[in-house]
Amino acid sequence: MDKRIFLYDTTLRDGSQAVGVSFSLSDKLNLTCSLDEFGIDYIEGGWPGSNPKDAEYFMAMKGRKLEHARLTAFGSTRRKGVRPEKDANLVALAASAAPVVTVFGKCWPRHISWALRIEAEENLELIHDSLSWLSSRVEELIFDAEHFFDGYAEDPAYALRCLAAAGEAGARFLVLCDTNGGARPELIRAAVLDAGRKLNLPLGIHAHNDSELAVANTLAAVQAGAVMVQGTVNGLGERCGNANLISVIPALKLKMEGFTLHPDLSLSRLCSLSRLVAEAANTKVPARQAYVGEHAFAHKGGVHVSAVNRDPRTYEHIEPCLVGNRRLVSVSELSGRSNILAQARHLGFAEETIKPHAEKLLERVKNLEALGYHYEGAAASLELLVLGELGLQTRFFYVHGYRVWIWSEGESKARAEATIKAEVAEGFQSCLANAQPLVHISADGNGPVEALDRALRLALESFFPSLKKVRLLDYKVRILDEAAATRATTRVLIQSGDGDSVWSTVGVSDNIIEASWIALLDATQFFLEKNEKKNAKKVKRRRNDEADHV
Repeated sequence: MDKRIFLYDTTLRDGSQAVGVSFSLSDKLNLTCSLDEFGIDYIEGGWPGSNPKDAEYFMAMKGRKLEHARLTAFGSTRRKGVRPEKDANLVALAASAAPVVTVFGKCWPRHISWALRIEAEENLELIHDSLSWLSSRVEELIFDAEHFFDGYAEDPAYALRCLAAAGEAGARFLVLCDTNGGARPELIRAAVLDAGRKLNLPLGIHAHNDSELAVANTLAAVQAGAVMVQGTVNGLGERCGNANLISVIPALKLKMEGFTLHPDLSLSRLCSLSRLVAEAANTKVPARQAYVGEHAFAHKGGVHVSAVNRDPRTYEHIEPCLVGNRRLVSVSELSGRSNILAQARHLGFAEETIKPHAEKLLERVKNLEALGYHYEGAAASLELLVLGELGLQTRFFYVHGYRVWIWSEGESKARAEATIKAEVAEGFQSCLANAQPLVHISADGNGPVEALDRALRLALESFFPSLKKVRLLDYKVRILDEAAATRATTRVLIQSGDGDSVWSTVGVSDNIIEASWIALLDATQFFLEKNEKKNAKKVKRRRNDEADHV
């Protein structure tokens, strides 16, 4: 029987420690849903005892049901000289309501003496006391053996005693950590084999990438017996990052025999997951990133193109569609067309409806992507694009113009004001005497985007009251050609929500206000498309019920 490997994602905690990465609470909640839908087994949401945002995250997650994953809280062993029930970190872990708690403890004598400044025996007490206290308060415990491989290289017997202390205290998994990222695969393999022989508990691996070996070390550990793999999407993490799950997962699924992952794991969504995390982190997936990069299956001219056209396996190690990617061949657009069809199907459009329009959609998407648009993290804008091409998009309103200005009085904080002239389409004009279809209205805000958002909704709320529920949740800006300085093309990604659902839209321009405005218009249009059609269905059902009653 194949050995089950458990995937443990720490993007939201360890990944957020990468320099320049800061996930908002909204990002963390949305990424949790995406990781769960993908088929991750454990999602480490954060360290509730370390900062208010993570504490708020676990509060927000209370009562939320995950389909595949187990939510995990992370923290350290108790502080020296403090009993577990008095340790704020342990108390916060128990109060997080996460079904799983991961506790890390030191395993390297050098760290114990220099960082903790305690004796080796006391460190074993910290590990044992902390996990023992938590074991009756949470459903499942995982022990992260920090600096295990450095500790094993210096004193193998003591490193294994640390694992034994955690196991005796109730840990279900013992995860061996290459915290400094300096170990080689042969050391990883030897240490995991030794630990497996001497401890009767499942082992895991947590590798950092400081030597560019995190993925290799992770796979070596699995081959030696580890059954839990910890890592991050896109390899985000401190210094050089963590083991990249985007590479580890397909290697386990497609390259290695004798192992199985979550039965509902959706490998074909690997590209989408990678790009969603990149957008949330305000980074970019490298074009040459294995499996998911834009150029991972790109072929340019000559012998390669000729061979790939006859048999793609001649220059491709897997089929791109297995991970949700696509082949780029300069002499053929077939794969691009297939990608458009796949995306349209994912949005709920029937293939027979899309097929006659596929070529035009492909051409339009390519032209827009050349301008800087990117739809992986803006599904709402893509859906509007498809609706427009099919002639199914409803015209709810027209905007005749807008104006934004910034002002400041004395030393007070600058404010923004936006004025919009909008007209509601004829079929949606209100019969109320005081509701004029042509609206000229102003609103202010802390910045121009907030002012524009408020003005647009104020202009339309009399006709579409449901817009009062819509809120701008997140706003991200990406400069696409830094060398152009202030003339650079800007991509704006906006996330909106109405309390029930969340959607993302994109706008591109060399003017940041215009890029934001395009994304805002899409966000409003998308909501009205979904909401008004839903209301129309309710009205139709009500009328049918009334007719049946009569």
